Amino acid sequence: MAIELKVPEVGESITEVMIGAWKKREGDAVATDDAVVEIESDKATVELPAPTHGTITKVLKGSGEKAVVGEVIGYLEPGAAAPAPAAAGQPVVDVKRKEGRTDIGSVQMPAAGAAPPAATQRVMPAAARVLGEAGLPPGGVAGTGPGGRVTKADAVAAVARPPAPSAAAPPAARPQPAPLAAAAPAGGTREERAVLISPIRRKIAERLVEAQHQAALLTTFNEVDMSAVMALRAKFKDSFQERYGVKLGFMSFFVRAAVEALRAVPQVNAEFRDPHIVYRDYCDIGIAVGGGKGLVVPVLRNAELLSFAQIEQAIGDFARRAADNKLRLEELQGGTFTISNGGVYGSMMSTPIINPPQSGILGLHAIQDRPMAVNGQVLIRPMMYLALTYDHRLVDGREAVTFLKRIKETIEDPTRLMLEV
Repeated sequence: MAIELKVPEVGESITEVMIGAWKKREGDAVATDDAVVEIESDKATVELPAPTHGTITKVLKGSGEKAVVGEVIGYLEPGAAAPAPAAAGQPVVDVKRKEGRTDIGSVQMPAAGAAPPAATQRVMPAAARVLGEAGLPPGGVAGTGPGGRVTKADAVAAVARPPAPSAAAPPAARPQPAPLAAAAPAGGTREERAVLISPIRRKIAERLVEAQHQAALLTTFNEVDMSAVMALRAKFKDSFQERYGVKLGFMSFFVRAAVEALRAVPQVNAEFRDPHIVYRDYCDIGIAVGGGKGLVVPVLRNAELLSFAQIEQAIGDFARRAADNKLRLEELQGGTFTISNGGVYGSMMSTPIINPPQSGILGLHAIQDRPMAVNGQVLIRPMMYLALTYDHRLVDGREAVTFLKRIKETIEDPTRLMLEV
């Protein structure tokens, strides 16, 4: 009897989701706990695992379609996984067990009357998805992977290649040249692609617009000499990694500096909750990281209690799981202040937007050697611009400048972090 594949609960108050990429298609074999399909909400992306081994027999909701929690989106027939025979010229899935892992490939079925292929061609799952979305047959792609497997890189290269010219049709009598204004540039393209907005991207857009409309945003800037932090990091990075199993980065210094600045200027850590201003005696700092579906902001709870090693370990874990869309919903909720590091992408200066209902966000930027006046001399220093965007309804300019100045003092003399002065 077929098993229903239902949309799971993905978070409190979330009733509607969007179906993401189907990792298995009709006729595909699955093992227990194999990821079958991605379920996207406005908070996070989760994978629906197969409840048992068997074969996907029916897909009811395609990628991009909406569904509600508990709705049946497909069926799985439990038991031996035997893929259905494919039509002539169509690929079928080849599932083999090898050294404890599942090897999924693609075998090109010959057309009627055609000679059988000299060898079996295997297409890796990621490559099969790329080719399927582009409407290209796997049999026409040369594989460069082990054993001639078609890898994702092979598929991407095949999709990017221009199609082979078809047999030329006889020219029409006395063709008229097209107007010069309508001519496309040689070798160019004017194609357009419509991509459905993901729930996460839509939510990000809504919150950014909400922040612009409901808060009185203002940004103030400063710059910081990174020499001391860079020297300290270079001195202890090897022993730090050996002891804690994680690299010593710059973000842990800025998290600790932000904690000290938030203690000195509590308005930046507060929330405007009309008719009150809510002050907090804890620091839940969100760290903006690039995820598979867009920018996400997991939260370091009680950052004031965390050591440098704990901060670096948590941030590294967030980044890895964000890339795989594995962050839990509760890790993305809350937060009293946010740090966004655009410098990793090369940004020199920006005006970040707060994450409501927070009242401040610190923007970090690229480190660049610049000539600076130091004790009457012009010296080359590694400098970084800092930007603080804040809600002017509860943070005045004096508090904002004081906050950034405290960040600057702490980073330029990191011993303050140890002495808490």
